[in-house]
Amino acid sequence: MTGESSLFGDAPAASGAGYLVLARKYRPRTFADLIGQEAMVRTIANSFTLGRIAHATMLTGVRGVGKTTTARLLARALNYKRGDIDAPHIELDPPGEHCQAIMESRHPDVFEMDAASRTGIGDVREILDSVRYAPVMARYKIYIIDEVHMLSTQAFNGLLKTLEEPPPHVKFMFATTEIRKVPVTVLSRCQRFDLKRIDSERMAAHLANICAKENVKIDADGLALIARAAEGSARDALSLLDQALVQKPGETVSAADIRDMLGLADRGRVLDLFEAIGRGDSKTALLEVRSQYDSGADPGLILRDLLEIGHDAARAQALGPEARLIGGQDWEARVRGLAASLSPAQLSRLWQMLLKALEEAGRAPDPIRQNISSASAAVFPSGAS
Repeated sequence: MTGESSLFGDAPAASGAGYLVLARKYRPRTFADLIGQEAMVRTIANSFTLGRIAHATMLTGVRGVGKTTTARLLARALNYKRGDIDAPHIELDPPGEHCQAIMESRHPDVFEMDAASRTGIGDVREILDSVRYAPVMARYKIYIIDEVHMLSTQAFNGLLKTLEEPPPHVKFMFATTEIRKVPVTVLSRCQRFDLKRIDSERMAAHLANICAKENVKIDADGLALIARAAEGSARDALSLLDQALVQKPGETVSAADIRDMLGLADRGRVLDLFEAIGRGDSKTALLEVRSQYDSGADPGLILRDLLEIGHDAARAQALGPEARLIGGQDWEARVRGLAASLSPAQLSRLWQMLLKALEEAGRAPDPIRQNISSASAAVFPSGAS
């Protein structure tokens, strides 16, 4: 049941081993390293202090936000022992007696199972047969089941009784990206934590910190593009950062390099496109869409960028000077100009048509034709409602 070794943190690669990707090198080693999950960490810390520790924990969220990593940190925290500390402990630095073995997935009392590949009742029966036995070394025997929603109905049913009345020395940690597929009967027996997406600003700051440690330079605008493309997933962001670091060895990687890498259109050009649509200039809009596509921009990402501009303009209309727009003074001035030149009804209509276009582009056999059709349909006179 154990997973691969060296799954955690900054553990160096063995001599002669290949490159250790950033997503593994900078995997959180303590709860303090978890980005954007302060509410969850506070709840866990309070439960340790009060001695109200759940026997089963359900961790859910989008890919790459730290579900499995959190489960492993919880396994370390529950079995923490160092010096005169012999109780569940939220502070994991310095590591306790069992931490290294748990970090390397070789502890005899911490078991991991990937439900994506082991879905049947037979796999769960291995757990049910072993829970009756006391831990060999640690305080608790812990079972981590990743992608738990992949278990079969029979497997879930087999777990129910044990989840209802588990032995006092057993703790379960479940991780899933599809919480709706987990039976309510299982959810009701677990303490649930919804791990949040990491917002773009915090993600960009995290990436900048890693760049400093790696002694590489990437423009702040380029890091912001990576953070936005990651959509709240730390693992996705670090994977993209790994790709960005090899764009210009020994040189500063620019935002333009990142755009080329990601297949994004230049933000200024997308704003030009939005302005052409807003003033009803269909010829300029259609030529600009085709030009961006020929330059390597992805049609779906063009639509996403247009939606983001529409969202910023709507916020600028509603909040006025209090609207916080990210992108520099020139960008902010142009977006506020859009907000002033278009009515709320026009922005709403644009939003609806672009959102429909994004959905249809995903199904269209040729997304660029759908993009051009959408740009043509969205063009309307600036005075229309």
